[in-house]
Amino acid sequence: MMRMRTRATELTSMDRSSVPGDNEWEVRPGGMLVQKRDPDAEIDRIPPPTIRVRVKYGSIYHEININSQATFGELKKMLSGPTGLHHEDQKLMYKDKVRDSKSYLDVVGVKDRSKMVVVEDPISQEKRHLEMRKNAKMEKAAKSISDISLEVDRLAGQVSAIESVISKGGKVAEKTLLNLTELLMNQLLKLDGITVDGDVKLQRKMQVKRVQEYVETLDVLKLKNSTASHTGNHVQEHKDPTQPQSRRTIGNSSSTPVVDQHQPAVMVTTQWEIFDSLAAPTSTATIHNTVNPTFNWDLI
Repeated sequence: MMRMRTRATELTSMDRSSVPGDNEWEVRPGGMLVQKRDPDAEIDRIPPPTIRVRVKYGSIYHEININSQATFGELKKMLSGPTGLHHEDQKLMYKDKVRDSKSYLDVVGVKDRSKMVVVEDPISQEKRHLEMRKNAKMEKAAKSISDISLEVDRLAGQVSAIESVISKGGKVAEKTLLNLTELLMNQLLKLDGITVDGDVKLQRKMQVKRVQEYVETLDVLKLKNSTASHTGNHVQEHKDPTQPQSRRTIGNSSSTPVVDQHQPAVMVTTQWEIFDSLAAPTSTATIHNTVNPTFNWDLI
């Protein structure tokens, strides 16, 4: 072994001009200098032999014909049909040792009519189920975001139409702006309810940003629409002098009595003076005595 390593080192350090057919050699990862493989020669190479292995699952043996240089992972896939187990849920043992799916049959010594045992791996099965649920969740989230994107596109068309009307000096009903804002906010709530990772999360973030921009645009349009409405009402009040309020003012002013400053002021009251009832007889007696006087004359 030491001799081979020394030989490889000597060949590596040799002058390339002294090595015949320099382009026909290559250095393997282990440091050995070997003849370079010809890709075209691989096609004409004799295929490896096929072996038959016996795999026990439960109480049943399954015979599988497979390439001797295949991997245990390839053998697991061939066992999926007969055993009914998913290849990722299988634990394949050879010589009482669990073999990795990337290991080669011939490397570990598997030969024709070798025996193996396959069992179900609950841990791998659970991991696969979790992965399946995760993928299903991602697909559902992606579909939901796609549907929301289509709805946002439809609402964006309405926002553009309203913006065009207001920019030309037109007026839009305030209720229309409020309803459109509410629809966009509903889509934003739907996006907030989606929790995902990876590329789908990036798509969700982009849609959230779009909706927020449209809502901000509607807020600006509401302000412009309200300002245009107040300006129109103000101009109308100045152009129409015959408002009901003006007529009421004129009517009120006409009912106000006009007092001539050159004439003496006359005070009119509706309060009647109440005389003392005891004073009335005294006045009557006084008048009676005055009209019919009494004389004390002596008649002769």
